[in-house]
Amino acid sequence: QVQLVESGGGLVQAGGSLRLSCLHSGGTFSSYAMAWFRQAPGKERDLVAAINWSGSNTYYADSVKGRFTISRDNAKNTVYLQMNSLKPEDTAVYYCAARISRVAVKLERYDYWGQGTQVTVSS
Repeated sequence: QVQLVESGGGLVQAGGSLRLSCLHSGGTFSSYAMAWFRQAPGKERDLVAAINWSGSNTYYADSVKGRFTISRDNAKNTVYLQMNSLKPEDTAVYYCAARISRVAVKLERYDYWGQGTQVTVSS
């Protein structure tokens, strides 16, 4: 059974940076497309960024383009989300997700989820 464990969330001032990590276990990591979603209170869970198995193909939500970078290290079974120039509207619980095969933008296409990590950006 695939398990995903996120880390790296916390409280940061606007303009600051955080790096989230997601450790994948229980499967062949390089077989999975990986993604980061986020959910703010009272809102839907939305895709932030996604990456294919090799890292050669990435997708970003318009709201984070130019500020966030998704990457992966298949040797470490880990996917990262580097978040720069953070804004208060980035405050949310961030979830790591995995699916076999290609990147997808819809959350229902992802089969495995982490427990989430809170990111809070103060103004």
